[in-house]
Amino acid sequence: MTYKEARDFIEQTSQYGSVLGLTNIKELMKRLDNPQDKLRIIHIAGTNGKGSVGAFLASILSTAGYRVGRYISPTVFSYRERIQISEIKANENSIQTAYITRQGVEATIDKIKPQCDNMVLDGFSHPTTFEIETAMTFLYLLWEEVDFVILEVGMGGRLDATNLIKNPVCSVFTSISMDHMEYLGDSIEKIALEKSGIIKPGSPVVTIGQEDSVLKILETSAKENKSSFFVADPGDIENVSYSLDQTSFSYPKAPNSHDYLIHILGKHQIKNAILAIEVANTLSSGAYHIDISKEDIFLGLHNAKWSGRFEILDREPYLLIDGAHNEEAALVLRDSIETYFTNRRLIFIIGILKDKDYKSILSNLAPMADTIITITPNNLRALSSEILAREARVYCDRVIDGRSVDQALNLAYDLANKEDVIIGFGSLSFLKDIYNSLKIIRTKKN
Repeated sequence: MTYKEARDFIEQTSQYGSVLGLTNIKELMKRLDNPQDKLRIIHIAGTNGKGSVGAFLASILSTAGYRVGRYISPTVFSYRERIQISEIKANENSIQTAYITRQGVEATIDKIKPQCDNMVLDGFSHPTTFEIETAMTFLYLLWEEVDFVILEVGMGGRLDATNLIKNPVCSVFTSISMDHMEYLGDSIEKIALEKSGIIKPGSPVVTIGQEDSVLKILETSAKENKSSFFVADPGDIENVSYSLDQTSFSYPKAPNSHDYLIHILGKHQIKNAILAIEVANTLSSGAYHIDISKEDIFLGLHNAKWSGRFEILDREPYLLIDGAHNEEAALVLRDSIETYFTNRRLIFIIGILKDKDYKSILSNLAPMADTIITITPNNLRALSSEILAREARVYCDRVIDGRSVDQALNLAYDLANKEDVIIGFGSLSFLKDIYNSLKIIRTKKN
């Protein structure tokens, strides 16, 4: 099977939609000899922050000398970005991250496709795209002999395809808020209950401070599963200092505490970092006795990278991108803007998917902008720039329907002065297009 044939097969399975449930994925993995049972997995659920916490953990574990696989969604730059492996470079103090190879996609789908066909013949539903990509992850990372897999839940938890795993080394919960209500429930408690479904008997649970009702649900589930329960408390963070190059803070609660430096920007990233610290300490002190030193944690946090999240692409004017795609993420972005760019003129480039709560995103962020330029993301679920522009005019007097990313970014640069700030956000699905458009703009300037 060629890479194109493999990708075409995966693309064709989009017709089966998104289906919550474990029946099909369990059957598919059984026919593939259950590779997930042979891997050490850190399972991460939550509404926002899964990718950032995963990036911090991958960097910490890689710094400690482990080969670490990750499964992430959505991706920004490449299809193959969803499955990646990080490890320390030989004789260097830096981490190398590689995406699944084209040959890896070909080889895994060569194994998976016949089993999908056989399942249909045997009366099962055809596996969905996410189920196939989950199977691809487990197969490839087992073949690559990784030491750990950092596995992000796709949606919810209890019925997510990733939840067929039996014995994760740790279950991790980032911030839980309202999202995917049509699938997970119309209250924060219902959503938390669905996400708590990843907790497994005897596997430690680590979370960040949550709403009281959410924390109670997670703690109750942990007790029912006889799992130890740890909470990273943002109230324990001290000596915080922000700049546009790095953030420094201390977290005295951690054993062998340290003054930490991180380069993933945003006030909320300190919370994601201390959650990663708590996970690392839980792994190193628990029954697994995983060798992670104080210095590994410090250097891992310091060297962690996570593109597309309050990331600076240009200066004079500043150009940033962020994946703020729901109300909580919008509030976080607003907080970061107020921290780093007080009293600056703001130009927003916004593209949102139509199944997201775009009215809440706009109500929280649009009043901050001097100018808003809307675009239609290159995604089947995209909200049209025309509709988004109409909604944005409720909160901002200067709104332009920019339609495409190229047109919007060129217009933003034409409007901006050197001291102004351009921020593109709303959906990760169009951030790659901003990267590419910026390259064209720079080429023309040179």
